[in-house]
Amino acid sequence: MDGNPIHSGEILFVKCVKDGIPNRDPLRESDARRIFGEEDGRISLSDVSIKRDVRDYVLARYPDGGENKSMFVFCREERTDGNKLLGREKLATTILERAERDAEKDLRDALLTSAFDMRVFGAVFSVKKKSFNQVGPVQFGWAHSLHPVETKYVQGTVVMPSKDTEVTDTGEEEGKGQGTIWTSYTLPFALFLMPGVINAQIAGDTMMSEEDVEVLLEGLWKGTTHRQARGRGIQQPLFLLHVEYKDPFDRIGFLEEGLKIEPGRDAWQGENTPSSLEEIKLDVEKLAEILNANEGKIRRIRLWQHSGLQGTGELPGEKMTM
Repeated sequence: MDGNPIHSGEILFVKCVKDGIPNRDPLRESDARRIFGEEDGRISLSDVSIKRDVRDYVLARYPDGGENKSMFVFCREERTDGNKLLGREKLATTILERAERDAEKDLRDALLTSAFDMRVFGAVFSVKKKSFNQVGPVQFGWAHSLHPVETKYVQGTVVMPSKDTEVTDTGEEEGKGQGTIWTSYTLPFALFLMPGVINAQIAGDTMMSEEDVEVLLEGLWKGTTHRQARGRGIQQPLFLLHVEYKDPFDRIGFLEEGLKIEPGRDAWQGENTPSSLEEIKLDVEKLAEILNANEGKIRRIRLWQHSGLQGTGELPGEKMTM
C-alpha cells in the first residue's frame, strides 16, 4: 500500500436496474424496500447492499490478496472442504496466514493491513479477548430511486420434473412429478442515487491508502455489473462523482440534493413510471452551482459517466474513463 495521505471527500453514485430488484425486503415478502412510504413511491437500496457489490468485486479481482497481500476481504462467506462455515476467529486466522502476517502480535493492525474492507468500511471484531471496534472512513447513505416505482408481482413455473422418470414396458411414464411454481416481485426499470463520504482522519487510523480509494471507486462501478443474480436484474453504473477537499475537516454535504431527473418525479406518479434510460435526463445544473460556489475548498473533482446517460448542465472537474 502507498503511504500518501487520504483526502476527505464525497461520492455520488448513480446506477439503474432493469427487470429485477437489487435489494429486497424480507419483511415485505421480498418486495422492494420502501422507507419513504407507499404514497411517496420511491424505493431504496441499503448501504449494506452497495458494500456487498464492492466486496464481491474486490474478492473476485484479488483472490490472492493482491501484490502486497493487502486486498483480502474479511466480511464474506468461506467454507472448509468439509463444507463447514468459518467463524470470525478462523476466518481472521485464515486471512493472516494467507497474508503472511499471522506471526504479528497486534491483531488489529495485522487485519487492517491485510483486509481491504476493514480499512475502508470498518469492522466489529469480537472473539474472546481479541476484540476491537473500528469505524470505517467510508460511509454510504441509502440509495434512493430518483422517481416513483411500482413493483409487479409475477409468477411462473419451472418445467424440470421434481422426480426421475422411468418408461415402463407399455410405454407409460412413471414417477414424473410436476414442475415448481415460483413467485416474485420485479420492476421494469429504476434509477438510483447513492451518496457517500470519505473521512481523512479515520482513514489515517485504518491505514487506508490512495490505492484503496481507487479500488473503492472501481468496485462501485465494476462491482455493479460483476455481482449477478437472477432476481437482482440487469444493472448498469451510469454516473460516479468523486470530490476531494483540501482541508480534512471540510465537507459541502448533501451533494445528492443537487441532482434531479427530467422529467421530474411528478411526471412518474401511479403506473406511469419510466421504463428505460432513454426516457430521462440527469440534471446537474444545481450541483454544478454548488461545486463552483465552493471552488476554494475543493482539491480535485473527478467524474465518470456512461455514454448512454443523457444530461443537462456541465459539471466542473476531470472527465474520467473507468
